[in-house]
Amino acid sequence: MKDKVFDLPKFIISILAAVSIAMIVFIFIFIFYKAMPVFMNSGTEYFTKGGFDVQINEAFYSSAAEPMLNFGMLGLIAGTVLTTFFALIFAAIIGIGAAVTISEYSGPKVSVILTSVVRLLASIPSVIFGLIGLITVVPLIEKLFITVDMQIEFIDRFQMTGLNMLSAIIVLTFMIAPTIISLSVDAINSVPHSLKETGYSFGMTKFRVIYKIMLPYSRSGIIAGIILGAGRGIGEAIAVSMVCGGLGIIPTAKLGFINFLAPTLPLASAIINKSEAMGSYAVEAALFSCGATLLLLGTILSLLAKYIEKKIRKGSGLDV
Repeated sequence: MKDKVFDLPKFIISILAAVSIAMIVFIFIFIFYKAMPVFMNSGTEYFTKGGFDVQINEAFYSSAAEPMLNFGMLGLIAGTVLTTFFALIFAAIIGIGAAVTISEYSGPKVSVILTSVVRLLASIPSVIFGLIGLITVVPLIEKLFITVDMQIEFIDRFQMTGLNMLSAIIVLTFMIAPTIISLSVDAINSVPHSLKETGYSFGMTKFRVIYKIMLPYSRSGIIAGIILGAGRGIGEAIAVSMVCGGLGIIPTAKLGFINFLAPTLPLASAIINKSEAMGSYAVEAALFSCGATLLLLGTILSLLAKYIEKKIRKGSGLDV
């Protein structure tokens, strides 16, 4: 029996994969270790109560012997989830519509130019989006939606300006839309020409071919783009922190649309905004708890996306 030939490329790939897994495990362990004092002291109130803005100040001035480690992150978690959720909905609508337009309603030369522009937009640093949002979106939101009467009515709760959740949603939408457009274009372009011709041979209009054949066939690629967009949305810090207002206010149903005009503070933005106070042990633990919560949300999102994709593939007969 001949000895097996040593496969060097496979060995190198295996080593790199093992190193990557070890790094991910180390990151999780390190962050949760740093955040554990806050989780242990806060208990369930960490996820069910607010007050982070006041608590972080108390933590900064607390002594090292008796650090203030009780935090309520509900406002930050709600800000993260709502900002990402609505931005993802708008970005998905824009992204899929733009992808169909680029792939099916544009000429070859125009399609190439538009695809290049979209990929260029996807590579723009987030701080640029934040600056544009600060200069254009924030003043526009303040002019269109905020009146003096509204500012007086809510002055005891927060200062109502253009720095709010709606501005954060708009900026985040235009940040993650290019990613969705780019991957959706690739997915739609991968649809076999024979499938489209079959639809036309049965007398289907171009819209029905796109809706009934092309979009279902390219569904996995589109979902992948949406998942990547959601991941970027949850973890985005710089651009959102520039336009969100920086207050971890808990949205309430009775305020309705006013919730979108109130300041918000997503978890990633909280880490950026409060990082200058990390010299304090309590503040450091609180910010690491924000990072740990982001990891939890990202993991839940990833598992949920896998479940949805599996259900879709099973429903379409693609799952084996």
